Amino acid sequence: MPLRLAIVGRPNVGKSTLYNRLVGRKEAIVFDTPGVTRDRRYGQGQLGPLDLEIIDTPGLEEAANGSLAERMSRQAFAALDEAEAVLLVIDALAGVTAADETFARLVRQRGKPVVLVANKAESKQATAGILDAARLGFGEAIALSAEHGEGLAELYAALAPLAPVVAEEETDPDAKRRSKRANQRLKDQAEAEELSEETPQETITLTVLGRPNVGKSTLINRLLGEERLLTGPEAGMTRDAVTVPFSWRGQALELVDTAGLRKKGKVEGVLEKMSISNTTHALRFTHVAVLVIDATMPLEKQDNALAGLIEREGRACVIAVNKIDQVSERKALLEDLAYRLEDVIPQMKGVPLVPVSALKGEGMDKVISEALKMYRLWNTRLGTGELNRWLQEATDRHNPPMISGRRLKLRYVTQSKSRPPRFVIFANRSDEIPGAYERYLVNHLRETFQLLGIPLRILWRSGKNPYVD
Repeated sequence: MPLRLAIVGRPNVGKSTLYNRLVGRKEAIVFDTPGVTRDRRYGQGQLGPLDLEIIDTPGLEEAANGSLAERMSRQAFAALDEAEAVLLVIDALAGVTAADETFARLVRQRGKPVVLVANKAESKQATAGILDAARLGFGEAIALSAEHGEGLAELYAALAPLAPVVAEEETDPDAKRRSKRANQRLKDQAEAEELSEETPQETITLTVLGRPNVGKSTLINRLLGEERLLTGPEAGMTRDAVTVPFSWRGQALELVDTAGLRKKGKVEGVLEKMSISNTTHALRFTHVAVLVIDATMPLEKQDNALAGLIEREGRACVIAVNKIDQVSERKALLEDLAYRLEDVIPQMKGVPLVPVSALKGEGMDKVISEALKMYRLWNTRLGTGELNRWLQEATDRHNPPMISGRRLKLRYVTQSKSRPPRFVIFANRSDEIPGAYERYLVNHLRETFQLLGIPLRILWRSGKNPYVD
């Protein structure tokens, strides 16, 4: 059982750097600017034999009620309430500040075990700050450099007593053997259950994309039924791609909130570029992209660009038309959107358009059900026999064109993979296939097998000529 550990402290003391160090990879954006982290981020990590569930938090700040800083601090306090233990991080170079003292009192009021960490302690200039940290009342601070990985042994020594199962196994060899036997029984049981299932369920990842301020975080909060992610009227609220586990009617899901994507010409600064990189990375590894557009400003140029990006990455897609409660003619709007989308990106023909109001909770179940439907289509596998019957019908209906006076011959088709479905067609002159005829085949394939709304890929191959020698 992992120890749930919240990393808290004022802004820019290195909490996200420490989080990345403990989970063993660069998940959280790290930048030398206060307030980069705005939502709680959860990750699994390990420190020696100690298993950890780590919560990265926004910086604690004193701020007016309702302000962005105050809403960010609420995220940190929510993590404190969930955690079993707390890592209170200070900047060893800056020493103890008035803000550190204030938040140390607030952390103490929660009654959780606290380990005090003085980060950025790799230089001699940090010595005074490390010694000064003792006046916060949590004992001697652990001198740590999250960036360079120094002081992790001392951190483990401080955390190990908070995880009694791990501590017992280290000191009692019999306990360790008992734990191994119990783990093996659990493993055998899990394998037996897996073998008994005909189709083991996969955790499906849904990544929510869109322009800034279209309601992505609000949509996820409404699906979860809690204020899990920071929301507000400010554009660009989300900077990190944050993954949240979710279950819908027994199906395990992961919802990924992402930073809003603006036009390239409007992107400012290194931090926004890092946020965009995180978003595109999340899209690359998702199963279904949920593109959120604003019903009051539908299909602007950036919406089209995002839809094109989803198609190029080969992801299944659902379009959530948010703020639909502010539109009077819903049916006309959806019909116009479908027509315009097909005109701009023909590959997105048939993608579900789901009217939603994230603020009022309208259409939430429909978003998930349509996403799962597109996921199933995205995983489609077709038999070689039915594909070749389709190819014969397609060529009978519309003969392949003549190329340099010779008729193009399509000999054979098979599906090479799914996610998205990819088909290999063998032809005599595969490098000279006209684009118009390829589009005809894709559209005919899509309509024949009802593969509407998902990307399809056709690869061309030439058979070897037996008389070439």
